[in-house]
Order: sequence, then C-alpha cells, then structure tokens
Amino acid sequence: MLGEKVNPLPNILTTFRLVAGLCMFGLMASTIGGVPLFTGDIFEMRLWALGAFVVAALTDFLDGWLARHLKAESEWGAILDPIADKILVAGTILGLTAMSPNPITLLPLGLILFREFAVSALRESAAAKGVRIKVIALAKWKTFVQMLALGLLLFDECWPALNLEPALEPSFALFAQGLIWLAAILTTWTGITYFLEARKTIWAHDLETHPRG
Repeated sequence: MLGEKVNPLPNILTTFRLVAGLCMFGLMASTIGGVPLFTGDIFEMRLWALGAFVVAALTDFLDGWLARHLKAESEWGAILDPIADKILVAGTILGLTAMSPNPITLLPLGLILFREFAVSALRESAAAKGVRIKVIALAKWKTFVQMLALGLLLFDECWPALNLEPALEPSFALFAQGLIWLAAILTTWTGITYFLEARKTIWAHDLETHPRG
C-alpha cells in the first residue's frame, strides 16, 4: 500500500553487517601494521576480528529471513545487501591473505574474490538493459559454505590466542583448507551458471527489443 511503512529491522541488520565487515578488515589490517586504526595485542585483535565476522555472517542469513517473514523487503535493502556481502567476503579474503599468505588457499580465495566482483558487474550490466538475473538455489548453499570456510580459516588464525590443543591445529587447518576449496568450486560453478543464464536472457531480451527482420 502506498505510504505504508516498511519494518526497518532487516535494513538495520544489513547496515550493521556493512559496518562490522569494515571494522573486521580494519582489525585484520592492524595486526600486520597495515593501518593504525586499532592498537593492542595481535591475537586479541584477531579475536575481535573473528567475533565481528561471526556476527556479520549471522546477520547475512537473518536479515533476509526477517525481510521475507516481516514482508519488509525494500529496494534499499536489495541494493545494500549485496554490497555488505561483498565487503564482508572481500575484506576477509584480503585480510587472511595479508595476515598469513598460504599457497594452498591462495587460488581458491582468488577465485572466490574474482567471481564475486565478476557476477556483480554482470548483474549491473544486465540491469542496465532492464534484465534481472534470478538467484539460483545453489547460490544459497555457496554462500553458506563460503562463510563457514572463511570463518574457519579466520578461527585457525586465532588458534594460539584461544589456548587450544596445538596438536589438533594441523588437522583443523586441513579441514578449513578443504572447505575453502569446496567453496571455491561452488562459487566458480554458480558464476559460470550465471554467465550462461545472463547470455541467454540478454540475447532473448535483445531479440525482443530489436527483432530481426
């Protein structure tokens, strides 16, 4: 109904995720002396970064659920949500790569980062033509595995600060590394699917808009 107020809670959570993602990256960058935003013990700052990531990741699932169940979906939320997601994912990947560059995870992290920005550019290009690319079901699983894998990699960086059993860390790291490879495979597959779907959709749109005589 025109003029009806939309519940702002989902958008508040999305904004909070955006801020949490920026703070998380600032904390991670501060641990290697990249920026003097935060000072203190390195591992303590990593723990705060992990906490910010976990809270931000939880809001990623909660804000969408609330928007649907409260019928509070809005254009502003649709714009802000993917921006907050990209900042959280990109910030975590850049932070992990800077803090502890690992040849095993470098390729999957790079694939995830490139895919996220490529699909964003694809969506913007399609939108400019008036074409909307639908979200595929597998993309939701991709997001879940992606967030879980990034969180576990960040958790592994905090292992010494948590006073956990050192002998268990290599096995945990191996599991986290395997999960990030799975996330990269899902991310790449969904990216290819989006590009193929966009090509077909945009081609059909162009034919409809400019039919060949």
